[in-house]
Amino acid sequence: MPLSEQEQRLLEEMERSLYHNDADFVATVSARRGKPNYTSLVVGVLVFVIGIAALATGVIVKVPIVGVLGFVIMLAGVLLAVTPGFGRKGASTTTSVPSGSSSRSKARPVGGADFMGRLNDRWEKRQGGQD
Repeated sequence: MPLSEQEQRLLEEMERSLYHNDADFVATVSARRGKPNYTSLVVGVLVFVIGIAALATGVIVKVPIVGVLGFVIMLAGVLLAVTPGFGRKGASTTTSVPSGSSSRSKARPVGGADFMGRLNDRWEKRQGGQD
């Protein structure tokens, strides 16, 4: 069932509010889009293999600290392979704010209290009109 025109406008307003009020979340969510970093993937796999070798060496020579270090190295390899930007320095995350936000929207209270009030008013109007 498609959204009505009013619901689409409300959804767009909620999106703009999210982009404006929680830019860090938007940057985190949208940062993974694009090509995967194959260099960090290959390096991570190589570090993981080195960690397995260190773990096996620790077990063979019966030195627990070498085995623990091997496990830590394996964990670092996995993190390097799967975490975006884990090993990159100077990786900048820029977010684009939709064109609907302007300087007048910066005067709104922090936390979106005004937005939630308007949303509640609209809900009450909608529920009152359907009775």
